[in-house]
Amino acid sequence: MQRENFGNRFGVLVAMAGSAIGLGNLWRFPYMVGEYGGAAFIFVYIVFFFLLCLPILISEVIIGRKSQTNAFGAFGKLAPGSPWRWVGALMVLTPVIVVSYYSVIGGWSVEYFIKACMMDFSAGHASEAEFGNMFGEFITSVWTPIICHTAYLLLTALIVVAGVKSGIERFGKIMMPLLFVIVIVIAARSATLPGSREGLEWLFKPDFSKIDASVCAAALGQGFFSLSAGFGIMLTYASYISKKENIAASSAYTAVSDLIFAIIASCAIMPAVFAFGLDPEEGPGLVFETLPYIFSMMPLGGLIAVLFFMALIVAALTSSISLYEVGVAYLMEEKHMSRKKASVLIFVVAWALGILCSLSFGPLSGMKLFGNTLFNFFDKLSANWLMPLGALLIVIFVGWRMGRADVRDEFTNGGTLKANCRVFGVIYFLIRFVAPLAILVVFISNLVM
Repeated sequence: MQRENFGNRFGVLVAMAGSAIGLGNLWRFPYMVGEYGGAAFIFVYIVFFFLLCLPILISEVIIGRKSQTNAFGAFGKLAPGSPWRWVGALMVLTPVIVVSYYSVIGGWSVEYFIKACMMDFSAGHASEAEFGNMFGEFITSVWTPIICHTAYLLLTALIVVAGVKSGIERFGKIMMPLLFVIVIVIAARSATLPGSREGLEWLFKPDFSKIDASVCAAALGQGFFSLSAGFGIMLTYASYISKKENIAASSAYTAVSDLIFAIIASCAIMPAVFAFGLDPEEGPGLVFETLPYIFSMMPLGGLIAVLFFMALIVAALTSSISLYEVGVAYLMEEKHMSRKKASVLIFVVAWALGILCSLSFGPLSGMKLFGNTLFNFFDKLSANWLMPLGALLIVIFVGWRMGRADVRDEFTNGGTLKANCRVFGVIYFLIRFVAPLAILVVFISNLVM
């Protein structure tokens, strides 16, 4: 069976950018900005993003394009007969865990999009406290969150079943431009609200006195999460990239798109938060509790709510299909399953784990693993441990296990890309020395914080 590949350069770019751009940008980044000091967090985030996270992304892309196979098979192919193949197993396991609870949040987006379409967030509908209670009652109930989780995961599976070109690439080509347009429209509307200037200043005038170890660790961790570093996602996508593509340019485009979208998303949310005198440090409930209240107070807020939650679904899907594809590619190439059968198996596993995660807000809230609910356990396990561990092993593999000549050959397309040749020394130094130390800092901060 001939292996699938992306059809053209634009398909590569939108697929990789779509994988990076997701709930981490539209849901997680704004509340992280709120919790960690606004512009000070953004400043540290940008520095770490390009100095550390981009070299990690490039490392993962190098492994994928060099091996031209799935996340598990890549390490076995590039380091045959060595224990490195177990790193590939980690690369497959982590996305399956993440997509199981990620689809629960995706299901919340589906429910709130339906509510928005029914004008539940129209003017004067409820107070801020009532919107908070609405969200609490929803996630602690049994059937509605499970139904939404199922519908969202099924939609993800259907896109993946269609294949790399007809499913993943086609979805990205249509939805990524639409996603940017929607969020820009919302940001423009937010910026015109009376009092929004204070929110914009909070985002773009850094108070450097707020920068401390916790801000640095949070910014670096968010960079990993946002760029999908250490998941095996970019490795899998890179295996579908032609040998003629400039992987440095594709990686840089992915990083820049991800960063720009995250900042636009913050501009869509934070000025409105300040305009209505609300707390920017609301945390994870910002999108599902605070924003519906803002929409209900905003002129044309009902329409903006529909657009916002549509964008949230699209952003979630572009990432969840990439998470899903990692397991599917493994089953197809290592277990010789058809794409349809592999997709069904991943669906069943992720669906079952997702149900447990969903119920952990309600009937299973008393079930704890290491003091955490099932949802929080899977979230912390993947974000704080599996993902940084995967990223660490990836940069060690590229920086110390692969030969410098092989890495340079892949990065420069055999020396034909002169610009890449000029910057290779710097990138290679960051991969070998700086990135591993930075990831160890994240590990240590997760232990002590």
